[in-house]
Amino acid sequence: DASAEAIVSSMKSAFEDSSAKAVVLLINSPGGSPVQAGIVADEVRRMRAQYKKPVYAVVEESCTSAAYYIASATDKIFVDKASLVGSIGVLIDGFGFTGVMNRVGVERRLIISGENKGFLDPFSPMNDEQRAHAQKMIDQIHEQFINVVKAGRGERLKLQTPGLFSGLFWTGEQAVEIGLADQLGSIDYVAREVVKAEKV
Repeated sequence: DASAEAIVSSMKSAFEDSSAKAVVLLINSPGGSPVQAGIVADEVRRMRAQYKKPVYAVVEESCTSAAYYIASATDKIFVDKASLVGSIGVLIDGFGFTGVMNRVGVERRLIISGENKGFLDPFSPMNDEQRAHAQKMIDQIHEQFINVVKAGRGERLKLQTPGLFSGLFWTGEQAVEIGLADQLGSIDYVAREVVKAEKV
């Protein structure tokens, strides 16, 4: 179970280890919280500058959404040709049961103070103002995500790629072609060929 607290603590130990030549983030995640990802990415950049050690992301099965947010803060991203990479987007998901409740005769009893306190409650209808508010929030977080990726990847990104920031994801092989990743390679490859320190 990943969290910013656990990851940052582990990274700190790795950076402080005088025998460590580099730090590798081994990533196998479809994503999660943009807040947790932001904390980790900020700490990657801060510690990389403080300890003057290279930081590499090595992707196994997937590195999408919030996981890619973190990876984009590293010096280089290595992937398997079949890894899933990208999904630069933000979502709020849930269900609305109001139609079913009406058909079966279920009455929702929700008592609130503040007209939007029941906002996103799956048993209450969503009005246009609430939908617009939610859209504005996720659009803002999406823009933050895009800016982090652009800053981290720089000129390596092929910005003309259709759907680059649309939430689409690609194979590792495609990700290298469009600049979301740098090259193919496993953690053993990175240790042996890039860091020149076979002990992981």
